[in-house]
Amino acid sequence: MTSTLRRAGAYAAVGTLALAGPALGAAAAAPFAALAVLAVFVVDDGPLFELFARPGDYEDGQLNGLAGFALAATGLAILTFVPGTAALPVEAFVTAVLVVAYGNLGSALVATRTTGPFPTATGFVVLGALAGTTGLAVVALTAGPALGLGLATGTFLDAAGSGPATPVELHLPRFAVLAVSGAVTAALLRTVLYERDDPWILLSVGLVVGLLAALIGTPAAWLVGTAFVVTLGLGYASYALGTASVAGMLTGVLLAILIIVLGGVGWFGLLVTFFVVGSLSTKFRYDAKQQRGVAEPNEGARGTANVLGNAAVALGAVLGYAAAPELGVAALRPGFLFAFAGSLAAAMSDTLSSEVGGLFDGPRLITTLEPVPPGTDGGVTWQGELAGLVGAGVLAGLSLVLLPVGNPVVGAAVVAAGGVAGMTVDSVLGATVEGGSVSVPGAPVALDVDNEVVNFAATFAGGVVSGALALGLAV
Repeated sequence: MTSTLRRAGAYAAVGTLALAGPALGAAAAAPFAALAVLAVFVVDDGPLFELFARPGDYEDGQLNGLAGFALAATGLAILTFVPGTAALPVEAFVTAVLVVAYGNLGSALVATRTTGPFPTATGFVVLGALAGTTGLAVVALTAGPALGLGLATGTFLDAAGSGPATPVELHLPRFAVLAVSGAVTAALLRTVLYERDDPWILLSVGLVVGLLAALIGTPAAWLVGTAFVVTLGLGYASYALGTASVAGMLTGVLLAILIIVLGGVGWFGLLVTFFVVGSLSTKFRYDAKQQRGVAEPNEGARGTANVLGNAAVALGAVLGYAAAPELGVAALRPGFLFAFAGSLAAAMSDTLSSEVGGLFDGPRLITTLEPVPPGTDGGVTWQGELAGLVGAGVLAGLSLVLLPVGNPVVGAAVVAAGGVAGMTVDSVLGATVEGGSVSVPGAPVALDVDNEVVNFAATFAGGVVSGALALGLAV
């Protein structure tokens, strides 16, 4: 057994202490705090040091990795169990600690057989999700009734227990959504951070799972099963076909799972349509685009920044849609629904106009109509504009079929308007600020305006236009 695998197993054993958290209540932070003290001040040599030490720990003579992990778990425990500071549900604490601890073990297990970012990320997600789901089930069966956890509805109350104990009824689909979402989030963060950043990953996963726990309710088993099978299958296909990097794939999978669970299959259908059509248009005549200097980098593979630039607004819209009833603004739900569709219509319209328009000569700057070389930011062709209009129309038509739209004709026009508005904003920003920087009030430094920032602004504009029109016209 390699030292890396032994170390990962030891961290998994430490993570298992999270199962005792609900039973310990306010004292749940104590075991992890004690481990942090031992790691920093006591254990500096011997078998225990050898078991937990990472390469950098030998130079410092202390177990910095273990101390960081234990302190992060301590912080989550305080935010979950200590009266007066409890802000996270029990599910967030248990899921985050188990996912990160066992996910690292899964990654180390895979690394003994093969290397590469995709296999190790897969190992992390699979074992981390299994550990998180199992851990939530164990906690529900053992400590749930004593803490007054509302397990009959699949919802954990705060650790102090503000209601009477209820009969135990495991809601495994809910547990699985939280665990898988946490595992994919952690795996994604690991692709952009380092192994020593586990404390930040642990805290981030806790916050993400805490938010989801408040929004997802008790999803149906068939919906959760569909979400996992379809999104993981499409995620693998996107990586295998070279349309997404590992980080981009993980980002897309996480977005898709959340959108299916919080919105529904119809919402997911719009998201998939954009990513499939967008990816195919990027690959369309890619060699010719390379020769013209207008091709996307990395063989057209989408990374995290690209995925979020095009879909972050859609994610925000579905989160707003899910949270609106809890916040007492259920009347805004139609606005969030159309903001979702309008942002994706903008992304689709912009992508098609760029990928198709870049293949034709004679582009003109949208702000002055002066001829510019192909590939110039803000340069448009009539062929590209036509393709963008078609893209907006396709998303608008699908919205009528896949989303609960009241007035189909007006609804389609609202979505299409958002798409065209977003495409136009993208071109105008490309002609005026892309490639430079802008000062943001209150920000210490100027913001570099790259393609992802412009994409976000365009989809935001599309979402705002469609959402505002939907509310104003009472679609």
